[in-house]
Amino acid sequence: MIKKLLFTLLLTSSLISAQSYAPAADQSGSTAIAKNSSVFIGWATGITVVRGPQDIAVPNSPLANVGTPADGMKGGTSGSGIVCLGDGGSATLTFDTPIANGPGFDFAVFENGFKTGGPGFAFLELAFVEVSSDGINFFRFPSHSEIQTTTQVGPFAGIDCRYINNLAGKYINGYGTPFDLSDLPDNILLDKDNITHVKIIDVIGTINPLYASYDSKGNIINEPYATAFGSGGFDLNGVGVINQKTLGNKDFNINSVALYPNPASDIVYINSNEESSVHIFDITGKIVKKLPKANYSEIIVSDIIPGTYLFEINIEEKKIIKKIIIN
Repeated sequence: MIKKLLFTLLLTSSLISAQSYAPAADQSGSTAIAKNSSVFIGWATGITVVRGPQDIAVPNSPLANVGTPADGMKGGTSGSGIVCLGDGGSATLTFDTPIANGPGFDFAVFENGFKTGGPGFAFLELAFVEVSSDGINFFRFPSHSEIQTTTQVGPFAGIDCRYINNLAGKYINGYGTPFDLSDLPDNILLDKDNITHVKIIDVIGTINPLYASYDSKGNIINEPYATAFGSGGFDLNGVGVINQKTLGNKDFNINSVALYPNPASDIVYINSNEESSVHIFDITGKIVKKLPKANYSEIIVSDIIPGTYLFEINIEEKKIIKKIIIN
């Protein structure tokens, strides 16, 4: 009797731990956002696409080829088209007005999945999402897949979105998968209130460990595979902005502030005429020098041990980071 009770408790616990995340777009508790929602105040203004193969496990597999890069940034609106990324392909979208870390979700990614199989199941092609505030250093949203990994999800089979978190493509066509910048750990190289780039990276859905994609917990992500045709891989349909940086008259171009020379020995010069505060970090993130707000034209570095450092310059509430080598 006691053994039976323990088994029941373990089974109940297992069931509770599964299906941990928000349900499909038409169900109560879903986080899906409709393409025509008034929460969207902007869309991407530029895009670069790197196509992946139609089947990564096949030597010399042709690349995905459906859609043009511009089709991936038209806002998820009716007839806007898609750009297909192929296995492991990527799209990097840019925004003239940066995305900001505001209340709730900050942006949403659209894909063209569709319902299939039983209730709650859909053909979903997934992707990792990364963001950057400088176009160089990208940070990936922590993701989780609870989809079983013992049997491969077939090329036209459905999966249950309740097993998926922080992966683009969680919702079907017409509904964006939202992302909250607060989910990202703080990092000196990321300004969450000045996101200029969003990168979408196709999840390779195979459970073959030679080619598989893994979530943030180290789990293989099992999704429809192989999709060995021109429209294979993640089908990007747009990235909608919910929270946007408010630009004022005193905002400056991030590329207009220069620090030189690099490498430097005794002095690093700064070409800004604005008052700024300066923080210098080593590569581990430890602060080694902190200068109060002033109008700096040069920064003395002769007292710093040679190495690679990150110079954080704060001007008019805007932060930029430059990597400087001191020798």
